[in-house]
Amino acid sequence: MKARMLAASRGFSLIELLAAAAILGVLATVAVPVVETTVRREKERELRQALRDIRRGIDAYREAVARHSIVVKIEESGYPPRLEALTEGIVDEKNSGGPRLVFLRRIPRDPFYPDRKAPAASTWGKREYASPEDAPREGVDVFDVYSRSEQTGLNGVPYAQW
Repeated sequence: MKARMLAASRGFSLIELLAAAAILGVLATVAVPVVETTVRREKERELRQALRDIRRGIDAYREAVARHSIVVKIEESGYPPRLEALTEGIVDEKNSGGPRLVFLRRIPRDPFYPDRKAPAASTWGKREYASPEDAPREGVDVFDVYSRSEQTGLNGVPYAQW
């Protein structure tokens, strides 16, 4: 009798192991979508912040042109010629000899761009001032930026339209 009790208390029965495996399987099927959604939400937050930062930099550049701190030719729109111009700095025409005008410390990456080694400026789609909103194209200046991702956000709006 004592030997039988000792043998029974040494390990788990097959039914107990199957029940534990089934519970773990159910927990895993619930956890994976939650983790994927959490990661995607974080990338969407990064995308919103990056778009906001770049657009503020473009607007600040345009305001500097309006204040005549940056000289442009009459046929130019007054928007930066390249995205990199926001970080490289421009000579302040009103304050010659003063510090250069810098509108961004760095260009943020598009978090949905697949190539992590690509330069940050090349991860964005760029829209020139003269292009229509519904058919953006690159050109002589950078009026706006957008994500090149073909995915749709959790809110149902494609990332390219954010």
